[in-house]
Amino acid sequence: QVQLVESGGGLVQPGGSLRLSCAASGIMFRIYTMGWFRQAPGKQREFVARITSGDMTYYADSVKGRFTISRDNVKKTLYLQMNSLKPEDTAIYYCNKDENWGQGTQVTVSS
Repeated sequence: QVQLVESGGGLVQPGGSLRLSCAASGIMFRIYTMGWFRQAPGKQREFVARITSGDMTYYADSVKGRFTISRDNVKKTLYLQMNSLKPEDTAIYYCNKDENWGQGTQVTVSS
């Protein structure tokens, strides 16, 4: 059974940083492309970033240059380092593998 558990969200001021983590279990983590998505209030869920098994990374234009996705295959953990956060980054952030989703972690950027 695939389980994805996000953590690391919270309240941060504009310009601040957060690092999200996603602990995976029930899968051979290292062979899968993993991703982060987010959903802001009243909006559809949107792609943020993904990383392939070969460590190729892809980002939404809105976060390029500010966010960094990475993975630790030994720990079976996916990360999202978020810098220079903006109020428009406020959303619930979800870890994703194919049709599997975590429960999400809230990120609020506000002064």
